[in-house]
Amino acid sequence: MKTKSGLYLPPGVQENEKVQTGYVVKVGPGYLVPAPPEWEEPWKPREVQYLPLQAREGDLAIYLQRDALELELEGERYVVVPHSSILLLIRDEELLEE
Repeated sequence: MKTKSGLYLPPGVQENEKVQTGYVVKVGPGYLVPAPPEWEEPWKPREVQYLPLQAREGDLAIYLQRDALELELEGERYVVVPHSSILLLIRDEELLEE
């Protein structure tokens, strides 16, 4: 679906849903990659591997408000957003080069 402003929304998102923006402060490790079934030595400890997320610290994220969890920590307000609720990431590489 295309909004009045020209933004294409993924299937299942309605135009009148509340969308918010915010800067990414911290990103989780990503999605856990399971051990392959043919792993030869399952009794040995294995290093946990993750598939990294697309979001990076400093990105501007546009996300669905319905899935976000607001919390306050040490006087600061934070919003925890699942990766699946992020519609768009805006990254300015020049800002990251300091």
